[in-house]
Amino acid sequence: MASGFFDIAFTANVKALQTRMGSREAYGDHGPEVVEEPALGPHEITFIKARDSFYLGTVSETGWPYVQHRGGPAGFLKVLDARTIGFADFSGNRQYISAGNLAGDDRVSLFLMDYPHQTRLKILGRARVIDEDSDPELLARLDNPHYRARVERGIVIRIEGFDWNCPKYITPRYSEDEVAQRIEQASSALAAQSLPRNARPQVPIGNGELALTITGIRNMTPRIRAYELRADDWSELPTAEAGAHLEVPVRLADGSVVTRQYSLVTDPGRRDMYEIAVLRENDGHGGSLAIHETWQIGMQLRVAPPINHFPLHTDSRPAVLIAGGIGITPIKAMAQALRRRNVPFELHYTGRVPADMAYRDRLAVEFTSGYFTYFSRVPGQRRLDVAEVLQRAAGDAVFYVCGPVALIEAVRASAGRLGIAPERVQHESFY
Repeated sequence: MASGFFDIAFTANVKALQTRMGSREAYGDHGPEVVEEPALGPHEITFIKARDSFYLGTVSETGWPYVQHRGGPAGFLKVLDARTIGFADFSGNRQYISAGNLAGDDRVSLFLMDYPHQTRLKILGRARVIDEDSDPELLARLDNPHYRARVERGIVIRIEGFDWNCPKYITPRYSEDEVAQRIEQASSALAAQSLPRNARPQVPIGNGELALTITGIRNMTPRIRAYELRADDWSELPTAEAGAHLEVPVRLADGSVVTRQYSLVTDPGRRDMYEIAVLRENDGHGGSLAIHETWQIGMQLRVAPPINHFPLHTDSRPAVLIAGGIGITPIKAMAQALRRRNVPFELHYTGRVPADMAYRDRLAVEFTSGYFTYFSRVPGQRRLDVAEVLQRAAGDAVFYVCGPVALIEAVRASAGRLGIAPERVQHESFY
């Protein structure tokens, strides 16, 4: 539930329109929220502190809204406590429209954007203006000593409500520093790819019949990294059907070599490369951690051909694909295979927050219909309702679910209650 936001924003007219447009039920109709102290949590505080700009809305005495951009160094919007934020107001074009509006109406609306991760936070509050005469100590807390701009006043905002907004239609944009970082990463990868064969960083690990080289590494989320693997001689690789996985060798911190299984994310129609995505688990058994810390461009692996214990059906029955977290890896390949075969399907992808969900934006571009996303830790956003998805499916649909055990058990339990035959529900767990 959004902290106090719905109680303010969902007026009678808004609720009436939601009812007419059919969205009222999704938000519930339980009357005003009982939220006396809407408090920022760790996720909101971290998000706010990382912003280098936001949009500020105020209201004039004539009733007209006014929106202004505010920018500064990352963290210039300060979190003073769980219900209070503030920022130093630097000298600008001296129109003083926002400051003047606050003199008559203290209500404000803030829009905080994270364009690279397609995430945004809305905040409603009441603002007060301070200066060196009224509150010099608080103004000093809002200042940014390393930012060369003159502070005219401080704006302190008491939060009345906040909500995470839908990430749909946010176009990813990157700052100059973010672009420079990505160029540096790409340059390093290209330089490593151009190394002569005798300059590769180490001898191959593993003893499988396929000789593969790591030719690409991409950070998909803060904890998920994708690895591109090609044949040493860049020849075609054995066909890998949707749902297949590779057993890859991993050298642990103690020097021992173990194998770990990772689903192939690659479009099954490709034979020039394999791709796997690895979730870094710091408290796991060490395999994913070793991959993140030791695998690099140019490294050679010896692996066995792909194995498939999670195959797609081969007939024309429709499919319902359900993925949780890193479980998207085989599900992505399944969706691509089904589309190539012209088999109807739906893809339902759930995660904690948008920034945790690998391939989320790419799938939205690739599958413009039948693709649904859900966020379990974004207040106000719709969560995956497994029973609803299964009940709405075609009577002969085949279901595929991959992700946490809790998600798989929820699907199996709902299928049992709905009388769906167990053989129509296929699953694979990574947890």
